[in-house]
Amino acid sequence: METPGSQSSLHRANLERVVRAVRLAGSLTQAEIARTTGLSAATVSNIVRELKDGGTVEVTPTSAGGRRARSVSLSGDAGIVVGIDFGHTHLRVAVGNLAHQVLAEESEPLDVDASAAQGFDRAEELVDRLIGATGVDRSKVAGVGLGVPGPIDVESGTLGSTAILPGWGGTKPAEELRGRLGVPVHVDNDANLGALGELVWGSGKGVRDLAYIKVASGVGAGLVIDGKIYRGPGGTAGEIGHITLDESGPVCRCGNRGCLETFAAARYVLPLLQPSHGPDLTMEGVVRLARDGDPGCRRVIADVGRHIGSGVANLCNLLNPSRVVLGGDLAEAGELVLGPIRESVGRYAIPSAARQLSVLPGALGGRAEVLGALALALSEMGDSTLLDGSVTGALPAATPAFT
Repeated sequence: METPGSQSSLHRANLERVVRAVRLAGSLTQAEIARTTGLSAATVSNIVRELKDGGTVEVTPTSAGGRRARSVSLSGDAGIVVGIDFGHTHLRVAVGNLAHQVLAEESEPLDVDASAAQGFDRAEELVDRLIGATGVDRSKVAGVGLGVPGPIDVESGTLGSTAILPGWGGTKPAEELRGRLGVPVHVDNDANLGALGELVWGSGKGVRDLAYIKVASGVGAGLVIDGKIYRGPGGTAGEIGHITLDESGPVCRCGNRGCLETFAAARYVLPLLQPSHGPDLTMEGVVRLARDGDPGCRRVIADVGRHIGSGVANLCNLLNPSRVVLGGDLAEAGELVLGPIRESVGRYAIPSAARQLSVLPGALGGRAEVLGALALALSEMGDSTLLDGSVTGALPAATPAFT
């Protein structure tokens, strides 16, 4: 038995600090591990050697600042995690290892009117198929990250009312999938996972404070403060789509009038163009036509950008993020939408906050949420099983499904 404060317990704690730093980053040089953990270079070197000998990490030659270095990552066969993203019209699943490498990924259409049970059935089948495709033993699954397009109650794990997936409100997605897959499942809304995906793999790399704005069937924001997703006590932080822009504006699905969503979301924007462009027009089509020079589509996208910029300006004044990342189909419009966003930010935000802000398109496109789900699973798993040489997703029946 280790006594608290003993050399053995201190050594164990240092091992876990190093493993956690590498697990969250994907790979780090030994110098970066020392900076991240606060441990001395000599201590890090000894720990990395021990972890390498035990098969927990892999060390490969690299360079940093023009000098030779050693990159440390978790062993590729230490375990796997699964990411699941439920969207308005799609289901996307990815399987990755603990070294942040995607091993298999697939997306398929999802009927928006399908019941929650049908959606879970499809997800279970797709997860089983992709795990089988990797050739990794099922016992190596350390956890699952799950994204849903709606607010999640942080205490109960219940999905709030959502007009994006009708009939799903009141379900407990993490509990349902945990019962089906037999491994820990961690759930969050799609905007938060988009923020996490861009933070780890995309346009948010290297920053500690950012907002990820997703514009699709709805409008939401994932907020990263000091390197961590901020959810708020009830799990509803980031509902930027329901900032009021016009008290006399259209009635929003939330019951208020003139919300940002009523000026920017696809369900409100597309009807403006369908009389002249046909009833089958999609947001993807609007962006494509705008980039090809269509004046009506260019005007609508510019208007949407200015409205989004008003919401971003409010975020700047409240939270002062260093970066805003735009996701969803609209991000493909590039400067056609980013320019008007910056214009509104410059007009409505406090000048010092506006000067410090960069507005960028997402680098991950439609994959942001599923990669964020992988990152969520990686961040929530414990380090003790890795150090003990085994990863198993099985949990005792008394362990809560949602934390």
